[in-house]
Amino acid sequence: MTNVRFSVRRQRTPQDKSYVEHFQVTAKPQQTVISLLTAIDSHPYNEQGARVEELSWEASCLEEICGSCSMVINGVPRQACTALVDRLQQPITIEPLTSFPVMRDLLVDRSRMFETLAKVQAWIDIDGLHHPAAGPRQDNNLNNKRYQLSQCMTCGLCLEACPNVKKTSKFQGPFAAAQVELFNSHPVGEAKKEERIANLFNNTHLAACSNAQNCSRACPKGIPLLEAIAKANWAATKLMAKKFLKG
Repeated sequence: MTNVRFSVRRQRTPQDKSYVEHFQVTAKPQQTVISLLTAIDSHPYNEQGARVEELSWEASCLEEICGSCSMVINGVPRQACTALVDRLQQPITIEPLTSFPVMRDLLVDRSRMFETLAKVQAWIDIDGLHHPAAGPRQDNNLNNKRYQLSQCMTCGLCLEACPNVKKTSKFQGPFAAAQVELFNSHPVGEAKKEERIANLFNNTHLAACSNAQNCSRACPKGIPLLEAIAKANWAATKLMAKKFLKG
């Protein structure tokens, strides 16, 4: 059992200014940041012994699947449910993601990611008229690549790590390219391949990517984001050449 000191950036409402509040919590080995935030809420007193409002954050699965507990921990964007306290340098600083509007404390609004998925048509259209017989056999290597891409949790860490994702930039982040690659590589989804590529560049401004490669290092699932961006760029080049030759 050790005493752990936390510095948490708090914000009561989206309009209020943020401030830092300090806490001390007794931690057991292998405890995560989320478990200690829960401990603070069960005994909401700051380091000075004053009672404070309970902390607000988002969490669900607690096993790095839902992607909701993304935070900036000791300056690094990561999932709080897998951040082990005894492996972090103290005092531990916890801040909300800066790429999204803060709703309260560590709780942010990630709606922009889901809106982006809608803009690039990240789904497979099924009209109910497909033949019920067995589909074509799929290559296992391609299936494995699709599985990697399908692990995206829309956690937002790739946006937080990317230097090109700013409030003044129209670039929507690298995750969209990976999802376009996922659905374009599907035997049914490829019917709208060109449409998705056009939407990707028109609606997410993927051309603003400067190849900093921070996104690949930040992704907790190891999704090949750089490869997806490269494939999207090549597909866009072919699409523009096709339109030029037609015109």
